[in-house]
Amino acid sequence: MPNIKSAIKRVEITQKKTLENNMVKSAYKTAVKSFEKAVEDGDKTKAEVAFKNAVKKVDQACSKGVLKANTASRKKSSLAKKLNEVK
Repeated sequence: MPNIKSAIKRVEITQKKTLENNMVKSAYKTAVKSFEKAVEDGDKTKAEVAFKNAVKKVDQACSKGVLKANTASRKKSSLAKKLNEVK
């Protein structure tokens, strides 16, 4: 544990930011899982709604710095490809 006041503050801030990042990451993973479940069920309309939500969550994670831009783009492309396979 740090003894210096500024180091103590840095530890607290890091812990807080870590929790915020984990919340964002969890939200986008949950959205992607719900989309994949809709695709697995074969429900096109439900999958389209879940796709929009998943893309939104991936974009939010990217804008907050949790995901890099290329990673977010790759994930969105993968989701779109899965959506197009649904009949």
